[in-house]
Amino acid sequence: MTAFLFTTLFIAALLLSTVIKLWLARRQLQHVLANRNKVPDVFSSQVELASHQKAADYTRAKTQMSMLNAVFEAVILLAFTLGGGLEIISTWSLHTFTNPLVQGMTIIVSVMVLTSVLEIPFNLYSTFVIEARFGFNKMTLKLYVLDALKGMLLGAVLGLPLLLGVLWLMERMGDNWWLYVWTVWVSFSLLLLFIYPTFIAPIFNKFQPLEDASLKTRIEALLHRCGFTAQGLFVMDGSKRSTHGNAYFTGFGKTKRIVFFDTLIARLTPGEIDAVLAHELGHFKRHHVIKRIVLTFVVSLGFLWLLAQMIQADWFYTGLGVSTHSTALALLLFFMVLPVFSFLLQPVSSAYSRKHEFEADAYAAKQTAADDLVTALVKLYQDNASTLTPDPLYSKFYSSHPPAMVRISRLQTL
Repeated sequence: MTAFLFTTLFIAALLLSTVIKLWLARRQLQHVLANRNKVPDVFSSQVELASHQKAADYTRAKTQMSMLNAVFEAVILLAFTLGGGLEIISTWSLHTFTNPLVQGMTIIVSVMVLTSVLEIPFNLYSTFVIEARFGFNKMTLKLYVLDALKGMLLGAVLGLPLLLGVLWLMERMGDNWWLYVWTVWVSFSLLLLFIYPTFIAPIFNKFQPLEDASLKTRIEALLHRCGFTAQGLFVMDGSKRSTHGNAYFTGFGKTKRIVFFDTLIARLTPGEIDAVLAHELGHFKRHHVIKRIVLTFVVSLGFLWLLAQMIQADWFYTGLGVSTHSTALALLLFFMVLPVFSFLLQPVSSAYSRKHEFEADAYAAKQTAADDLVTALVKLYQDNASTLTPDPLYSKFYSSHPPAMVRISRLQTL
């Protein structure tokens, strides 16, 4: 392949993916607004028109922001590649440092920092304008800054040693470096799964043991009935940052724990909490977590192998506007442009995720009352202002969960 051909393919893929993103977003806007003034019949007895319209307006605001993000991301990617941004950073690094590993680390970290800084206005607007406008944001500017600083420090402590190790392996392990890098990546990912609940999550939130004795007894009975063991039941101070509610499992092996947002505990009845928890248990009982971990590792192995085939190709660098060849630039370029070429595969990933959600719903319906899960989901849709009428094609691309009407209709048959 020639550099000119690869440049042409890259521009075509970037243009196509950006146009499709904008087209899908426009479809979503039109579909949601067309159904704004009427609650779907299946929800008419549970959802007020005002709540339905709020969800439509919230969806519109977020979708419009996503359109700006799509254009912004394309412009930034072009600026770093064909616009010469990476070439400038690379040249500066080569003239400033002599050690190849330090040069590589500097290039990658510089791009990550610059990208994060450029994204700050979008994040601020999303949090303090959109989320605040619809009554969701509880975060102060001070807390926002503290979270950002904690995230940066955590990223440096965990990410920099990993990045240094990856670059060293790419430099020293010969043609099979990708196998060594993959092994390190898998080990690091599994380590994070183990340490996240007890060491990382508490850096950002407070976790208190569930104190409601009757609710705790109900949940423990459900866990026993499902043959599930966990290290504890915890309530997280989610209301510190947002009024959105959720519940999730975290950890791996013996470190598994169940976490409820305090907003969720306050909103749902005990039966509904049982149903939501049973749905999450369904993911474990149907081995969804293991399947996703294994799939992620297999896909990452394939990507690293592909990078190993391209790392020596002149057209790969020059086709993306970089004249200098290095392992750091190859790694950075590959993962910067990968989303452009893999975008059209997104519906496959979303469909796989929705399949798991249906299976978890079916499991919950066997362990608890399906009606409780239905009413819990409706409350969550309302509390999170999730639209009940998304565009079907938009959902196929982006929705990891089935559309509300499809999901609840299936639950009602159970």
